[in-house]
Amino acid sequence: MLQSSRGRTRYPRWLRRLVYRLYAHRVEGRLDHEQVPKHIGVILDGNRRWARASGGTTEQGHQAGAEKIREMLGWCAETDVEVVTLWLLSTDNLSRPADELRPLLGIIEDAVRDLASDGRWRVHHVGTPDLLPDHTQRVLKDAEESTRGNRGILVNVAVGYGGRQEIVDAVRSLLADRAARGATLEELAEDLALEDIAEHLYTRGQPDPDLVIRTSGEQRLSGFMLWQSAHSEYYFCDVFWPAFRKVDFLRALRDYAARHRRYGG
Repeated sequence: MLQSSRGRTRYPRWLRRLVYRLYAHRVEGRLDHEQVPKHIGVILDGNRRWARASGGTTEQGHQAGAEKIREMLGWCAETDVEVVTLWLLSTDNLSRPADELRPLLGIIEDAVRDLASDGRWRVHHVGTPDLLPDHTQRVLKDAEESTRGNRGILVNVAVGYGGRQEIVDAVRSLLADRAARGATLEELAEDLALEDIAEHLYTRGQPDPDLVIRTSGEQRLSGFMLWQSAHSEYYFCDVFWPAFRKVDFLRALRDYAARHRRYGG
């Protein structure tokens, strides 16, 4: 053991790693796999603050956040999660200065290519393609097409995504579909049901998220999956996304398993 300049005990790094692994193994051993959420939504927050805290650049923070994705999906595969939605870029983020947005889009494109080349995941874009540069749209489309036959976790990459925008797009798609069938607005208004809008969401055909995790300590949804998360459980984690560890993930699952979901009943 060592003494820090403030008189605090500092344990060797190898010992800290060993203790962490033992603790993570203990938490995982107590996890009830029958109570694991099938769909997890993740708000990957805190890249820039992590970079500032570690003395790095914003770009380095985004890169570190992208590198965490594959690791997190590995944890999901180990615990039988079936669908993961990763919020990588919001519609609000698109208004960031070009000198930050340009490299961020490049990092996201590389991350999506990495997911597609892995061979384990099915990649699906959720968001409004028209808001994104053409090259970003092509990367997302190519990733979807090349992974369509994969049998692993369905990974929704939310790029250019906003919850309000999704609902607007769903209503617009619904109106266009009904108009193409010859229906009038009066007929649509009379027959409209919740399922009609759900069928036109970006995640149509998928289960709604059981659990939504947000890192960085912020306790708000910021418009993430507004329609789908009506009955989701939320878990807010204090650590920044690049520093998110397996034990943090397991704690979220353990917390979820301990809750009694009532679905409004």
